[in-house]
Amino acid sequence: MAAFITEYVVRRAVPIPRLLYAFNVCLCPELRAKQQRTLMFLLRVALSRELESRERLLTYNTIDDVVRLIEGSRRILILTGAGISVSCGIPDFRSRNGLYASLQENGEYDLDDPQQMFDIQYFRENPAVFYSFASKIYPSNFIPSPCHRFIKLIEDKGKLLRNYTQNIDTLETLAGVQRVVQCHGSFATASCIQCKLRVPGSEIADDIMSQRVPLCKACSAALPPALPAKAGKKKGKRRKEGWDSDQSDEPDPPVYPPGIMKPDITFFGENLDDVFERSLMSDRNEVDLLIIIGTSLKVSPVSETISHLPHSVPQILINKTPVKHINPDVVLLGDADDIVLHLCGRLGWDLPEVPAQGGARNLDAPKPNLKKRRSAEFEREPRRVGNSHVWLFEGAEGGKWVEDVERRSLQSTVEPDGGASAESAASERQIKKPRTD
Repeated sequence: MAAFITEYVVRRAVPIPRLLYAFNVCLCPELRAKQQRTLMFLLRVALSRELESRERLLTYNTIDDVVRLIEGSRRILILTGAGISVSCGIPDFRSRNGLYASLQENGEYDLDDPQQMFDIQYFRENPAVFYSFASKIYPSNFIPSPCHRFIKLIEDKGKLLRNYTQNIDTLETLAGVQRVVQCHGSFATASCIQCKLRVPGSEIADDIMSQRVPLCKACSAALPPALPAKAGKKKGKRRKEGWDSDQSDEPDPPVYPPGIMKPDITFFGENLDDVFERSLMSDRNEVDLLIIIGTSLKVSPVSETISHLPHSVPQILINKTPVKHINPDVVLLGDADDIVLHLCGRLGWDLPEVPAQGGARNLDAPKPNLKKRRSAEFEREPRRVGNSHVWLFEGAEGGKWVEDVERRSLQSTVEPDGGASAESAASERQIKKPRTD
């Protein structure tokens, strides 16, 4: 969107009403006379609508198509979320059994909304709440999943353009992936919210695992020594019937000093690092395949990433549940680890070994990923939903959405002419228009 506005509004100086007309938006004379700021807002709305209206590429429908796309692509962009780390023991956020649902159900914290746990203003007011549960998601003793190793394998094959991860667990880095952008930051470093001093994340690891609020050493050293309280100097507050000498009218001292250390993860209310936007602007003209794994794409601005990519770039979704506000070309629903292992089998690839772990990162013995690949003899074959582009693997959750896809695909099926092969028949069924009679 920014590139379009720079090119046509700034450089070419095309009138905004004329640009809007190109997007089938015809302004009345009153709106055309509005200020540039108002017209720019209308243009952004029109552009957003256009970017989100991507039509599915009907050429791609099957798992064989996915295999061919991966084999033939050289600049694959992989967008990942919490779903690729669940099998490592790290909870996701938005599933029915995820972190937010757990916080809501337990009622352990006084939160109006579970997402407050990652709200920067709430953190400044009460950092103890975040640090009381941060050890549950801190990547001290987890090992990469098959999904992380699949990304590494794509990179080893020279096919990875970039991995944009929304995760803060740094397991992509631990798996050895080099071309990764941690869109929401990570625990790798931590910064003081007061003086901005940045330190390695390992320096606050003990505090996190002990559920203590870590303090900035620089700010703490600069604080004046606390003055002893003077006895007998309390001021009273006046009641209706007199003075209450037991209560002080002086404000309570802050619970924590101003220098609180915070992991460099992006909280709600904070801007993303500039590297995200710079990388996306560079990659959008290079990508030849998009693979989305383990994310519901509900958090902006990462959720808007796909709208910045050319609509001609094929899109593959690998997720436990459907993502209903996008229109990928092939949808593989189920356990993400099982799906990538299945794809590796079809590609004839072997996942790389889990890298050896060491250093201060491991505060406890690593938790092994107990998930093992089923032998080919017992592995269930994925099921195609009708004649659609949707495939169901073990663990898929689709509900009514899957039923609707199946019903629509069967309604749109048209018998091909005699003599056609099964493969060409399937292809023909995909490109036929629904019957209207």
